[in-house]
Amino acid sequence: MSVLAITGGTGFVGSAVLRLAVEAGHRVRALTRRAQPAQEGVEWLAGTLEDAPALARLAGGADAVVHIAGVVNAPTRDGFLRGNIDGTRAMLAAARSAGVARFVHVSSLSAREPQLSHYGWSKAQGDLLVEQSGLDWTIVRPPAIYGPGDHDMLELFRMAQKGVVALPPPGRFSIVHVEDLARLLIALAQATGDHSMYEADDGTPGGWTHVDFARALGRAVGQRVLPLSLPRAILALGARLDRMARGDKARLTPDRVGYLAHPDWAIDPAHRPPPSLWTPQVGTPQGLAATAMWYRAHGLL
Repeated sequence: MSVLAITGGTGFVGSAVLRLAVEAGHRVRALTRRAQPAQEGVEWLAGTLEDAPALARLAGGADAVVHIAGVVNAPTRDGFLRGNIDGTRAMLAAARSAGVARFVHVSSLSAREPQLSHYGWSKAQGDLLVEQSGLDWTIVRPPAIYGPGDHDMLELFRMAQKGVVALPPPGRFSIVHVEDLARLLIALAQATGDHSMYEADDGTPGGWTHVDFARALGRAVGQRVLPLSLPRAILALGARLDRMARGDKARLTPDRVGYLAHPDWAIDPAHRPPPSLWTPQVGTPQGLAATAMWYRAHGLL
């Protein structure tokens, strides 16, 4: 049994990591901004990445830190800097002070092209801090993540149910189910001495084209769909309209347009985790169908 200290445990990926870690017999200590319902095997610690004493309590006595927390959407570059660079720096400092044996950092595939977005730039800078930390580290750069409980892809499912899926300009991308990613992070928390940067996906060679994925969404919701690739200029207009309508809660932002329009977000097979460590278990067609069922069960689709 290991003691895992987890940031971002209340989020989509973090909640899956918490659940699977407890099922695997680990003790979990998780940071939270707000009071959480009791969860067997989980010790909730109040605090934020800006709260050094809270981070010290989180890291103290832990065998590994799994740093998941981060900012995926912010109205300014400074918001990404504070969440993804300063927050990572603070967690690394707490782990070093506590003598934590292992540090697993969740980055993003967008860090591979940091010039395209503030988000990708901030994640790349966070990765650099981890690499230079002197800790026993591994970095995971996931592609798109989906599964029951996700809200980022909900609008794509809703479009598929209506029969027309608006897409970025033609390109390819990789995807991974949240439980597969969670299993990888838990395995890495115990894989000492592995100083690697991994890109994990569903195992689909070459990833998915946008059009093929739209059709897979249609099959998941039982609807034949028309994939509609939009030029970057239309995406940029949509981002401005979304900001006008939803303000800081906008899903499509100018920053996201920067990387959505990039034609290649497929993982590099050379950076896949070794099969002896991890292999994906959830096929994307089955995973999409299960996700659609979850949306329907919760009145979202």
